Amino acid sequence: MPDTEKSADAEEYGGIREMGSSRLAGARGNIHCLTVVGEIEGHRLLPPETKSTKYEHVMPQLAAIEEAPDIDGLLILLNTAGGDIEAGLGIAELIAGMSKPTVSLVLGGGHSIGVPLAVAAKRSVIAPTAAMTIHPVRLTGVVIGAPQTYDYFAKIQDRIVEFVTRSSRMTRERFMEMMQRTGELAADIGTALYGREAVEAGLIDEVGGLKDALARLHAQIAARY
Repeated sequence: MPDTEKSADAEEYGGIREMGSSRLAGARGNIHCLTVVGEIEGHRLLPPETKSTKYEHVMPQLAAIEEAPDIDGLLILLNTAGGDIEAGLGIAELIAGMSKPTVSLVLGGGHSIGVPLAVAAKRSVIAPTAAMTIHPVRLTGVVIGAPQTYDYFAKIQDRIVEFVTRSSRMTRERFMEMMQRTGELAADIGTALYGREAVEAGLIDEVGGLKDALARLHAQIAARY
């Protein structure tokens, strides 16, 4: 194998290992595949044994993808338990603000702050067995019991609600009802949606798998070019 090919293969493997990303080159266009897995890590480092997606890795990648002339579209593979709200919303806003074709595919789970990430793409797909959990904002650590704290919680939650309802077919009233529902989750308030339920609720566009997500992405690329 020529040295140039070895170098390209090494670079590709390094991207998958370090950033959870890879490039898919084909006759119908060049696609960048980005994975969002585990917990979304924000300003605080998670324990080394925790699988995480680091926002300082993903954000510059998204900017580079938007500017790269040799990338035609972005496929986002999601299997996340949620995580840092600010980091998750920041990544979601970047995806939503891209001009290039984007498709998200929820595999396994797209919970908590993973919900805005799933709906940020121009088209969203969910696997039949995948799950998504909608629940109120929760913070860990020391919390000051003052009215200002609860106002802050409400403002953070409103930002999430606004983004999700702006980026999907779900109404604000429906999303809030699911967020505040009691009796469904064993140890929490909220709602769990599985596969087709997420589509019927207006949160995700369609049920499907990898071939469906790629077909939607290639259709966007063809329409653009």
